[in-house]
Amino acid sequence: MRIKNIIMTIAISAAFTSVVSSCQQAQSNNPLLEESQLPYGAPDFSKIKTADYLPAFESAIQQQREKIAAIVSNSDSATFENTIVAYEESGRLLDRVSRVFFALTEADKTPELTEIEKKVMPKLTELENEISFNMPLFERIRQVYDREHNTLQGEDQKLLEETYKEFVRKGALLPDDKKERMKAINLRITDLQQQWGDQILDATNNAVVWVDSKEKLAGLNDADIEQCKKDAEGLRVGDGTAGMSRGGKAPYAIVIVNTTQQPLLASLDNRELRRQVYEASIHRTDGTGKFNTYAIVSEIAKLRAEQAELMGYPNYAAYSLERTMAKTPENVYAFLKSLIAQYKPEADAETKAIEDFARQTQGPDFQLEPYDRFYYSAKMKNQMLNISDDEVKSYFTVDSVLINGVFYAANRAYGLTFKQRTDIPTYHPDMKVFEVFDKDGKPKALFYCDYFRRPTKRGGAWMDGFAKQSRRYNQLPIIFNVCNNAKAPEGKPSLLTWDEVTTLFHEFGHALHGILSDCNYNRLSGTSVARDFVEMPSQFNESFASIPEVFDHYARHCDTGEPMPAELKERMLKSIDFQTAYALGENLAATCLDMAWHMLPSNKIPTAEQAEAFETEALQQVGLLNKQIPPRYRTSYFNHVWGSGYAAGYYSYLWTEVLAVNIADVFAKRGALDPATGSDFCQKVLSRGNTGDLMQMFTDFTGMAQPDASGLLKARGLGK
Repeated sequence: MRIKNIIMTIAISAAFTSVVSSCQQAQSNNPLLEESQLPYGAPDFSKIKTADYLPAFESAIQQQREKIAAIVSNSDSATFENTIVAYEESGRLLDRVSRVFFALTEADKTPELTEIEKKVMPKLTELENEISFNMPLFERIRQVYDREHNTLQGEDQKLLEETYKEFVRKGALLPDDKKERMKAINLRITDLQQQWGDQILDATNNAVVWVDSKEKLAGLNDADIEQCKKDAEGLRVGDGTAGMSRGGKAPYAIVIVNTTQQPLLASLDNRELRRQVYEASIHRTDGTGKFNTYAIVSEIAKLRAEQAELMGYPNYAAYSLERTMAKTPENVYAFLKSLIAQYKPEADAETKAIEDFARQTQGPDFQLEPYDRFYYSAKMKNQMLNISDDEVKSYFTVDSVLINGVFYAANRAYGLTFKQRTDIPTYHPDMKVFEVFDKDGKPKALFYCDYFRRPTKRGGAWMDGFAKQSRRYNQLPIIFNVCNNAKAPEGKPSLLTWDEVTTLFHEFGHALHGILSDCNYNRLSGTSVARDFVEMPSQFNESFASIPEVFDHYARHCDTGEPMPAELKERMLKSIDFQTAYALGENLAATCLDMAWHMLPSNKIPTAEQAEAFETEALQQVGLLNKQIPPRYRTSYFNHVWGSGYAAGYYSYLWTEVLAVNIADVFAKRGALDPATGSDFCQKVLSRGNTGDLMQMFTDFTGMAQPDASGLLKARGLGK
């Protein structure tokens, strides 16, 4: 998901300072400020130039200030239409500019865009401060809330609630001195997150491990070796980005992905090289070098804690969780402790089994290290189940998984069809664009996919949109998915691991939440829901990947097009649940780190020098300090938490997995691809955005008063 959440909030808000408009002059020659003539109003990347962004932001910010000034100066009594709706509509231009710009800073960030971002972010934060503490504007909003809240209905009432409560939570009711402090905190956090984003990208690019001979890459298949060669050549040539300016050092390079563990560790025979790769990953942002992020982490954590205290909360977690499904830190910890208690015996048994297996060939004194785990687990799986990743990857090409899997499942469950559009420009040649139609053939959305990694793209996978659905604006959604898969050399198919297959399904679940949205207001549509609900559609959509009808449709050999043989398919599907304790453990560890940092008062936040010791202590306290199963993200490169909107919210991946398991059970009972069930789910959940109570939406579809967590471990192949 998107990490620039603050910008999307700004983009549907405005400030009150009145200024002389020069926006019309700028619109005449800036494509970002003009209504696009492309289908759906898609951004015209054939016309947009880097130099257009800064003046577009300046004009859009100026326009919002003028519109807010008009709301505030309106002599008529405040009403829902002239205040709440006017406020909702005041930021459309900035929303459009922001969505295009920040899509690129996430997925194709050049040094030029970095410099623009450094100039833009303070302007946007200043604007947000003006909005949040504009007392004449808030007074009108409060008047509408007091007078009309009980008489409004449906989306109108929900929009009023969200608008009023947003102002209150940002400090509109604070005394003046605390408002000023909150403004300063907001500006400083923006600056720190800008530093974080730049530093993480540079650190990850610079953590590359150079390999001087093909022999050292023994164990990798030909495609992976070719990718290492291609990565090294790309590093040598360079493209002007920060991480690519060092020059090549060897014929092969292993690049580091954003998670702690690296996928190639499952195949590399060379133990010393495995160690180097793991160490490069886990230490990319600590130590004494220029990439150490602990100072940024410590200051952000302290500022967040102070924000919460200004608002009357004991810590940031309590403040942040108030408007989620979990509601309180106590509820989150109760949920986590239950999982940890069930997980630990499974994890210990799994580790012992892997080490015992390794000792069969390495001797009785062999000590399993974290960089050995994936390697021997893969060999153990191959021996026990007679299957390896290389054996099945040839059946998972990007194009087939997307067209014959992801799209096929969406067609069967929701009646959607997809047509590729080659006439719509994109920001990178690797991207593809598809037009989405509903079951009656009516245009529904545009969907962009950008699946291959490059040095200018941050790690991970996410969904966002160039435009959110809104009936009021007559705007259909323009949605995109971004991943970091290896791209095969020209003329060869790009192959995926099973994890990467499920990632495509996962991110498209988010996309469906945006594509199927049917809401009146932009602010409430699509994925505009609480963090611990937003991951539910994506987690649930992963379940389609292994449904036999869907699997058989996309799992086809890259050379022959033949479906995966039944015997191999049986072994492959059994292997999904092989030693799954690791994945749960690394998630639990990262989640508990997130919570630990955000449960502290401001005077207890560790310094940069204390941060690493604090991480160790925090994991030890919850029983998750395990060298064999480190956090999925360590504190120093935990982008969800320090660069994104998941502070005190990473638990939501596990929380929503419970919801997803419950929903998948309903689909299974009614028929996994039953169109009536898909229609029901769309009508009661996916189309509704944040227009109602989220728990009630869950109940309306499942018939369950509360989620049932008992099936989570079973769904992960544990506790059977």
